[in-house]
Amino acid sequence: MLARQRQERILEALRASGGVRVSDLTEELQVSYMTIRRDLDALAERGLVDKVHGGATIASQRSADEPGFEAKSLREQPEKEAIAVAAAALVKPGTAIAVTAGTTTWALARYLRDIPNLTVVTNSIPVAQIMRHSGRTDLSVVLTGGLRTPSDALVGPVADAALRNMHVDLLFMGVHGMDERAGLTTPNLLEAETNRALLRSARQLVVVADHTKWGIVGLSTIASLGAADVLVTDSGMPPEAREVLAEHVGELLIAPGQ
Repeated sequence: MLARQRQERILEALRASGGVRVSDLTEELQVSYMTIRRDLDALAERGLVDKVHGGATIASQRSADEPGFEAKSLREQPEKEAIAVAAAALVKPGTAIAVTAGTTTWALARYLRDIPNLTVVTNSIPVAQIMRHSGRTDLSVVLTGGLRTPSDALVGPVADAALRNMHVDLLFMGVHGMDERAGLTTPNLLEAETNRALLRSARQLVVVADHTKWGIVGLSTIASLGAADVLVTDSGMPPEAREVLAEHVGELLIAPGQ
């Protein structure tokens, strides 16, 4: 079993029980104590678990915590790539789109830059940089101004004012968390407001979020689950979560594994 597969098994056990013991994992996965310790170290570095004496617990999620862009970009990379490929397939040449900040939308941007005659409105510095270095003369990029957040989003009154008279066909939105009651959330109040401004400018909303976002609740709600015309996620989304999402969003797309 590959390290990535073991770590996914460990996360599944944590989601089911909230905590795991190293001794139990060594027996279940048939590997050494040191191998499990290295797996837990790797998961802790990604912010997914809290290490405790003799084992680990699921990482505590505080509603106002906002990890930096670099830290988030290292998490669930294969899942984000799969989501990006599936989401990019929704865009037709000549479309005007908006893209929020986030590491999943950053992955998406690398595929969007190959679509002809595209206009991209974004409040994400990394997304704008990818578009800027595409070398395409038929690609138009509008970067809002605003205050910079830890996730490299531009937010606040300046960004909101820039978006007030924008009209796009599709908005691709990344989120910090998804929950049946709380909806689509973020830990940053200003980012929530700017994302709502982006949402008002769009005819359709496409949410791009991997399975680890399910059950996470940030400080501020951007919109309800029902606001999503399409939600693109990965095959790791649990069956019960898929059922809830399918009931609320317009269309649920499960990206095939990479």
